[in-house]
Amino acid sequence: MSEIDTPILSILRDANIPHRILPHQRAATSVLDAAEQRGVNPDQMVKSMLLRDMGGVLALACLPGTASVDPRKVRDILGCRRMTCADSGHVQSITGYSPGMVTPLSVMGFMPIIIDPSLEQYEFVNISSGSPMAGVELKFSDLVALCSPTVADIRREAKED
Repeated sequence: MSEIDTPILSILRDANIPHRILPHQRAATSVLDAAEQRGVNPDQMVKSMLLRDMGGVLALACLPGTASVDPRKVRDILGCRRMTCADSGHVQSITGYSPGMVTPLSVMGFMPIIIDPSLEQYEFVNISSGSPMAGVELKFSDLVALCSPTVADIRREAKED
């Protein structure tokens, strides 16, 4: 595989953040596929969901790879009337990245970032490198220090049968 270099990796290098590139054998098709190819726990994957309200307010909700975001919790944090997940067609035009490759680093300073506290249990987490052919492992504390998110519960509660 050729050397991967993306704006996300440049941000990490410029900030002197220790990180490890985890190459994929093939382009990842889902969070679970990426976790399997990287050999990591899917819950250490930082799933980043772009949300927007009716007035155009944007936010990036970040949570463990197997969790789902509760847009109502994000709405309450931001004081918005209604938040919904942005459709995949708008993700690229808004962030410059395809769905699945958006990270807190790719939008920091551009919109609020909210990270679910359940990610704090992991010393290391995984984000996209900005390429479908690799991920990046870094310390959770470094990710938070770099992107200065709001840390708040944004997980959808599991439904009981």
